[in-house]
Amino acid sequence: MKPYTPPKVWKPEPAEGRFASINRPVSGPTHDKELPVGKHPHQLYSLATPNGQKVTVLFEELLALGIEEAEYDAWLIKIMDGDQFSSGFVSVNPNSKIPALMDHSTATPTRVFESGAILLYLAEKFDRFLGQNRPEMLSWLFWQMGSAPYLGGGFGHFYAYAPEKWEYPINRFTMEAKRQLDVLDKRLADVAFLDGADYTIADMANWAWYGQLALGRLYEAGEFLDVESYKHVRRWAQEIDARKPVSRGRMVNRTSGAPEYQLHERHDASDFDTQTQDKIGEKADS
Repeated sequence: MKPYTPPKVWKPEPAEGRFASINRPVSGPTHDKELPVGKHPHQLYSLATPNGQKVTVLFEELLALGIEEAEYDAWLIKIMDGDQFSSGFVSVNPNSKIPALMDHSTATPTRVFESGAILLYLAEKFDRFLGQNRPEMLSWLFWQMGSAPYLGGGFGHFYAYAPEKWEYPINRFTMEAKRQLDVLDKRLADVAFLDGADYTIADMANWAWYGQLALGRLYEAGEFLDVESYKHVRRWAQEIDARKPVSRGRMVNRTSGAPEYQLHERHDASDFDTQTQDKIGEKADS
């Protein structure tokens, strides 16, 4: 790793790495394109990253309770293709990040962006998954929002995505990722869920990142981080993972992995049975 002396004024240079083509120092749209709108009250524009899965898991949990008003269309945003920089998407989320939501059930359509804001908006709208200990639930919800950038943009980037392996940033962010897992492990040693006894949006938000990390699904880093040593996080992660709405939520807007677990777009509950990529492939072959 070569020593680097920052210039007095930083200017962008050709970037390297997996996300080089979509990183830029300015905001706003790069092209004009309207977003599609389906038949349901809620229009979600997303991708099945951990942040995207938080919201689709909540939608599927609400629907599993029989709340028909929580029906939604989930449209695929291909971030590596720059879909998030379309004029339509930027009008919903000026930060050009998934997920983004438009609620057409309100008198004037309501936009909501940032995953934590969407979770809280929907949980309050339907008065579900808020728990009995609201301050504790909110604390763990926002703990995730503040902590996960060090896991994803820090550890994940330098361990899995950077063009070269550099010891200093990997050590720096590995230390922090393990510290965060230890924070959760100590909390979950004493309680079933993060707010205490109730499964809430705080669990959904944290499970998408730390639960899946503990299950060995993120960055191929399970062994490196010794995730099996965080036994309380793993117990919690496995219990949430076994929930059918969570399994369904993980499939929505997913474009990698086994074809039977990829549902690129979701417009009806029956899509899980008929529109996964293995089923679409069968139709194309017939």
